[in-house]
Amino acid sequence: MKKLFAEFFGTFWLVFGGCGSAVFAAGFPELGIGFVGVSLAFGLTVLTMAYAVGHISGGHFNPAVSIGLWAGGKFEAKNLIGYIIAQVLGAIVAALALWAIMSGKTDFISLNGFAANGYGYLSPDGYSMLSALIAEVVLTAFFLIVILGSTNVRAPKGFAPIAIGLALTLIHLISIPITNTSVNPARSLSQALFADGAYLSQVWLFWVAPIAGAIIGGIIHKTFFEKE
Repeated sequence: MKKLFAEFFGTFWLVFGGCGSAVFAAGFPELGIGFVGVSLAFGLTVLTMAYAVGHISGGHFNPAVSIGLWAGGKFEAKNLIGYIIAQVLGAIVAALALWAIMSGKTDFISLNGFAANGYGYLSPDGYSMLSALIAEVVLTAFFLIVILGSTNVRAPKGFAPIAIGLALTLIHLISIPITNTSVNPARSLSQALFADGAYLSQVWLFWVAPIAGAIIGGIIHKTFFEKE
């Protein structure tokens, strides 16, 4: 149960901090943090919670990461369902908290995109479904390669959260204009549930692509980098 609570709170923090920065601070007139700030926010959520609770649960905070670690031989299949449920619940509760805060604004009218992920006309810069699919698969695959490599027994001790947090920052710097960056199915589902428009109808891609990419990344690391 401690592991599941760690995954719940870690995923909550990722969504609340990352998506919260996009919803509240990215477009603030003149002082907004922009794409760079949002990218850093997502990276910092993972970095801080990896140090806070990573020693308890492994610090996945992402269904794709759990599945990718399983594909890489670093996580037992029997634990997948529990982890994924905890991650999804943490993300949804965080989105609910963001909704409650946002709806309390004096001039509140609509949630609009609510930092949700999309392609086509819901893509921040109009990228197609194929573009979104390729981006999410490639970026999640490399995310898993970084995670597995930095946590390997031969890697320098104590620095994995920094590498993983910076990798997630880089991923967001690349792909916010394409899909608003997912690489995390729980994060995508939680925001789509509350966002205005048709985001929920597109959330399937942000489960399929990150999970496929994570499996690819896990297999690549296990095949080519696990042993000297």
